[in-house]
Amino acid sequence: MFDIGPAPSRIRRQRKLVWEFPFSNIEQALVTTPFWSTGGRPCVVYRKFATDDYWRACGACSATSNSKSSQSQNMAADLREPYDERLVINDEEDDTRRSACGGSDTSDDSICTPTPLPKLQLFIVIFIQISEPVTATVIYPFVNDLIRSLGVTGGDEKRTGYYVGIVESVFYATEALTVMHWGRASDSIGRRPILLGGVAGLALAMVGFGLSRQYWMLIFSRCMQGVFNGNIGVMKSVMGEITDSTNAAQAFSFLPIAWSIGSTVGPFIGGAFADPAERWPGVFGKMQFFQTYPYFLPCFVAALVPICAFFFAFLGLKETLPPTETTPCSPNLKTDFDRESCRAPLIQHASPSSADTNYGTLRHPISNQNATLSPPPSFTSTSKPSFRDVLIPQVLIPVSNFAFLAFLDQSFLVLVPLIYSTPLGHGGLDLPPSTIGSILGGWGVLNGFVQVFLFPRLRKWVGHRNLYVLGIVALGIGLGMFPLLNWLAKLEGDGEGSLGVLVWCGIAVQLGVYMLTYMSYACMFMYISASAPSRFLLGTTNGLAQLTASSVRAAAPTTASSLFSLSLELRALGGLAGFLGGYLVYSVFVFIPAVAALWGFTLPRDI
Repeated sequence: MFDIGPAPSRIRRQRKLVWEFPFSNIEQALVTTPFWSTGGRPCVVYRKFATDDYWRACGACSATSNSKSSQSQNMAADLREPYDERLVINDEEDDTRRSACGGSDTSDDSICTPTPLPKLQLFIVIFIQISEPVTATVIYPFVNDLIRSLGVTGGDEKRTGYYVGIVESVFYATEALTVMHWGRASDSIGRRPILLGGVAGLALAMVGFGLSRQYWMLIFSRCMQGVFNGNIGVMKSVMGEITDSTNAAQAFSFLPIAWSIGSTVGPFIGGAFADPAERWPGVFGKMQFFQTYPYFLPCFVAALVPICAFFFAFLGLKETLPPTETTPCSPNLKTDFDRESCRAPLIQHASPSSADTNYGTLRHPISNQNATLSPPPSFTSTSKPSFRDVLIPQVLIPVSNFAFLAFLDQSFLVLVPLIYSTPLGHGGLDLPPSTIGSILGGWGVLNGFVQVFLFPRLRKWVGHRNLYVLGIVALGIGLGMFPLLNWLAKLEGDGEGSLGVLVWCGIAVQLGVYMLTYMSYACMFMYISASAPSRFLLGTTNGLAQLTASSVRAAAPTTASSLFSLSLELRALGGLAGFLGGYLVYSVFVFIPAVAALWGFTLPRDI
């Protein structure tokens, strides 16, 4: 196998990769593959020997090289002999390089060294991310009492769940309707203004929810929260733009941690600060405002999170959207391009028919005849990216996997408090709300540490695709453990509501394997960002993914709770039909993860 010499010391991964080979006597050096590791597809290097011309491909992609002059001389020496054919680096050789790097792109030590994370930018983005789960979950402890206090149910307790369900669902529904528009807007005007406007609007909507005393006002405020929270896809675009292949896994592992922190802090705020006039009469009891608006205080405290995020972002967040201005090519380019050819993109973006299709082709062959030194031309994009550009398999496959993950995860989050609080005779554990809150709160704290310290190591050990599939399988195991926990509770029950050791061990196992699901999220965020057809469609790609996820999350609570209720009704019939029907919800939520795990193998082997 011909040695192509050391690779560039730093490669920023995008869909089309152009290496800037700064060596002499080479007219073309172009890699037409989306990854250095292609996972089953050869890495093809096109090379054409020339005289003394010096060619540097530029402007087509964001791949960058920091090769030193000594590396350039070595590469030039390796490629000096006349040789005009296609070189194929097979997967076995590529795997050897990757394994030496612990899953990185090549075995060169300089390439294996991770790029330091931009800590300030990462902190700001993560803090913005925390705003969503805090504002989404802060209402859970008091929303039932709030609905009852409005009198909208007419005193019928059975109707409370119906009205509460609408309040909780419209958040994800409106998020789904707007997330795509936020993503496309960020591709046009930038990431920073979209994120600033999102957190500012989210804070105002949260305050409005606390001041609502009519049901339609609750719905309107909750809708506005979903609208301004639709910029969550833009956050992931920023994450993809401030990281590279050496540190992306570490950076994206913080996103599930942010959700875990927000999901823990939100309910705590809602429960601790609800109805302060009743809880602390000595301080708030004489204030008429808190008697009229008993749930304003938790909403205001939750609004402080996006308010702080706004100021952090305003002062420190940098714009990451790649500039679209005309950029000059290398001054060493000595080829007589005509203006039209030079302005055309060097890489022709193609719509692949599968996830493993080559993503770029050489559009304009370059001739070295009559080469003269001329002013550096410019490359610019003459076509505006459209939504259709992301409706291709390389994008739709990760998005569809994300839909499976979001639906199953949201269903699990609905079933856990529902089944844990259901009486033993109806398939639950009969746990009080305080115990359930303590369990989930403790799990959230522990999950944060697990994601930080374990995810990067597992990602290197098993790879992105295998870790994603493992998380889906773990979620299926967690969903299937509900009837086992109920059986253990009946077996060890003392008749006074206390649970035995085996039940608590089962709960620990169930929530322990569920932590792997959050690792699947980190992998999926990286897949989606890497699947963008171009850097100018990164926001649109993440917007499409978030649109899909929000849509299935809006449907998951109704689906999961309805199936559980139907299972209870069928179980009441008795006999074989009642026995089988009683496990309907568990059968469905074991079958869906099995399908999702198989579908996960359509993803590329690695990123």
